Amino acid sequence: MPRVAIAAAAVLGLLVAGVAAWSARSDDGDEPTGTAAGVTPDRAAQAVTERGLVGHLRELQAVAGESGDTRAVGTRGFDGSVDYVLRALRDGGYDPELQHFTVQVSRELRPPTLEVRSDSFGSGRDYVTLEYSGSGNVSAAVVPVDAEGESSGCEASDFDGFPEGSIALMRRGGCFFFVKAQNAEAAGAAAALVFNEGGPGREGPVSATLGEPGIDIPVLGLSHSLGDELTGTPGIGARVSVEVESSEQRTTNVVAELPGRSDGPVVLLGAHLDSVAGGPGINDNGSGVAAVLEAAHQLERLGATPEVGIRFAFWSAEELGLHGSRAYAESLEDPGEIGAVLNFDMLGSPNFARLVYAGDPEIEDAFTAWFAARGLPTEEVALAGRSDHAPFEELGIPTGGLFTGADEPKTAAEERLFGGEADEPHDACYHVACDTLANVDTRVLEQMADAAAAVALELAGA
Repeated sequence: MPRVAIAAAAVLGLLVAGVAAWSARSDDGDEPTGTAAGVTPDRAAQAVTERGLVGHLRELQAVAGESGDTRAVGTRGFDGSVDYVLRALRDGGYDPELQHFTVQVSRELRPPTLEVRSDSFGSGRDYVTLEYSGSGNVSAAVVPVDAEGESSGCEASDFDGFPEGSIALMRRGGCFFFVKAQNAEAAGAAAALVFNEGGPGREGPVSATLGEPGIDIPVLGLSHSLGDELTGTPGIGARVSVEVESSEQRTTNVVAELPGRSDGPVVLLGAHLDSVAGGPGINDNGSGVAAVLEAAHQLERLGATPEVGIRFAFWSAEELGLHGSRAYAESLEDPGEIGAVLNFDMLGSPNFARLVYAGDPEIEDAFTAWFAARGLPTEEVALAGRSDHAPFEELGIPTGGLFTGADEPKTAAEERLFGGEADEPHDACYHVACDTLANVDTRVLEQMADAAAAVALELAGA
């Protein structure tokens, strides 16, 4: 999952009484229908167990282990993840559908090179190639672009006076990486370097995606120390060499549905199924996958028949740039067939904060009410389009979801609310090889998964 900005205010809130079922209410304000088949949101939550969730995580870790400890798109680990989800859904009584689509995948033909003076820094240790970087072999001066600012390179005006043919050096933050690279290329940069911010969990090289093809110049993500060194010596000469090729990769979303009693707009629960190339992705996002799978399994097992259907989706290619959820959203003949989208991305961070998306107010209220009724504090999180809810939000579909934090440091206020350690990352293993089952707080994962199943059922008109 990409980086997000977290709102400061804690939501300790009172129980929000009478949260209306999403699709069971009518235009004139009718009350929601009663419980179907005796399955209440509380009962659904009780059926979701830590043991069941961990079982899914073990399976995902096993398929990653058979593929060099990754479940990235284009690997056996991703294909094995799809196979596992299909098997689990079918065993649970569903008839899942596959949505195939193609996505551009870039592959390094050789490790990148960054040389400064006579120094050669370490690929992987000091710098990495950003996904969808262009190719090139460039020797030029390094020119910082507002490198001390919080939105370095995010505006075209940041490049006023930039010497054409130079290497642009920018600090992470303030906008998407694609925007920084696009602005640098438009200003005549021969290559672009984006260095990490240097806070807890932000010291190593930036490992990220540009989100889509379209940048022709080489783009590297640097460690904070290397970026700081280059910032301190503007105009220093450097050589940057990147050789990548792009190809179309056929990949797959998996979708299943629990039917409702009516044909009203469904509630969709989604989680991305792929990991980054550099790790097995058990928190990011095996945890979200486990929560959605377990909700699907338990609601079917209990015989739940909500007013409207509940759809379960497992997205491909989120780590490359939200491609799976976007392909699905764009395939909808009528966006009105979906009444709400609940997204679950990273639900078991070891230094967690219990975060509720600042999305649709009714969905947000339903989640905060659920947690508040159980004495579990929450905070609001502004995702700004950085996960799989975004393509649906762009279509005007109400969205919401849950999150426990990525590599951003926990605040002192969060430490008071949730425990853990302030000034340390929520998940120090974000996007790296240590994102294994041992990296997951399964207790908070169960809390988040309980809420996912219960609120989905509530919104669907239980």
